Amino acid sequence: MSGPILALRAAILAHLLGDAELAALMGGAVRLYDEPPRAAEPVYAVFGDAAARDWSSDGGRGHEHALAIVVWAKSGSAKTALAVAERMADLLHDASLALAGHRLVLIRATAIEADRDDKTNLARATMRLGALTEVL
Repeated sequence: MSGPILALRAAILAHLLGDAELAALMGGAVRLYDEPPRAAEPVYAVFGDAAARDWSSDGGRGHEHALAIVVWAKSGSAKTALAVAERMADLLHDASLALAGHRLVLIRATAIEADRDDKTNLARATMRLGALTEVL
C-alpha cells in the first residue's frame, strides 16, 4: 500500500493522461512530472507542495490533503500556463479517482495563481487542490 500523497498523485496523473484537450494545450502530450525534467522545454507541469494531515474519525483513518500542481510556460506565455492550470482544475474538481489503498471522499480545485519566475522569467501558474481520503 502506498502512502496517501503518492496514491493521490498517481490517481491524478492517470486521470489527466487521458484528456486530449489537456494534451493539446501542453504541446501534444500531458507532461506532468514529480520533478522538473532536465532541459525540458515548457509547457510542462510538476507536482508542487503537498501535505496530508490526519483526518481520522471513529470510523477509520483518513487524511486531509493540500497539494499543488505548478505549470511552467515560456516567457510571455502566462495565458498558456493559465489555460493548462484551468483545464486541470476542471478535470479534477469533484472527479471520481481510484486510489491504491485509499478511497477518495472528495477533491476540489481551490485556487489558481499566476506569476513569473524571477530567475528564468518563465510564466508559471499554480493550481491548488484540497482532498479528503480514507485508508481502505
